[in-house]
Amino acid sequence: MKPRLSPEFTYQLFALLIAIIVVHAVYVGAIRPSADAQLQQQLALQAAGEDFVPERTLAVVIRDFEQEACFILLFWALAIMAYKARNALREQALLQQSLLEIPEGTSVLPEDAREYSRSLEALPGEQQDFLLPRTLLSALQRFATTGSIQAVSDTIREHCEVESDRLDSELSMVRYIAWAIPSIGFIGTVRGIGDALGQAYKAVEGDITGVTVSLGVAFNSTFVALVLSIIIMFCLHQLQQSQERLVLDCQRYADKRLLRFLVAH
Repeated sequence: MKPRLSPEFTYQLFALLIAIIVVHAVYVGAIRPSADAQLQQQLALQAAGEDFVPERTLAVVIRDFEQEACFILLFWALAIMAYKARNALREQALLQQSLLEIPEGTSVLPEDAREYSRSLEALPGEQQDFLLPRTLLSALQRFATTGSIQAVSDTIREHCEVESDRLDSELSMVRYIAWAIPSIGFIGTVRGIGDALGQAYKAVEGDITGVTVSLGVAFNSTFVALVLSIIIMFCLHQLQQSQERLVLDCQRYADKRLLRFLVAH
């Protein structure tokens, strides 16, 4: 059988394609025509020798290809983080449910573990893959086989640590995007400065139009890239906090709703 693509990978792929199509359409249909018209007007005024202050409108600042690439990566990263935030919220909602019906004052023996596992095994398949049901089920199975409360505690802690490492590693693409956006901005800076140096002979002759336009490309690309990377890092920080809180809440849930009721022989 051919390996099937995971839903998350498919989602990320389509999110990237949609970001490319939408951002490029906006640039082609609105941003570049507007920016080009403003730049042409400013060049005409400058050629006429009139006194004026060039306007750096939003369209002019974000018109270049580097800024377009940065926006594509921004929306892709936001889509990835939105998917993971949605999963975290669904798992957080599960913490509000009573997955184990253990009355207060009840002592759970190793032979009782199978009975309490049934409510977890009865959950829908998708919810069984969540951290909390997996942790509780593994803890009950370990208690049934070993009868050791310490072994159960270790199982809970190991599951939470592994999940924390997994969630952190799955954010590697977002971290790469957060690094790539400023790098693309610096590429625009190098391109702009290179173009400006290539037109230095015109500036010597008194025509500084090409040099100023090229320097505008250099500074605008860096400015936009740094602003977008700040947005991504803020959202990434909030997502990491949410995921870390989920893992800690799951560990507390297992300690409060299961571990304190266990009694070894």
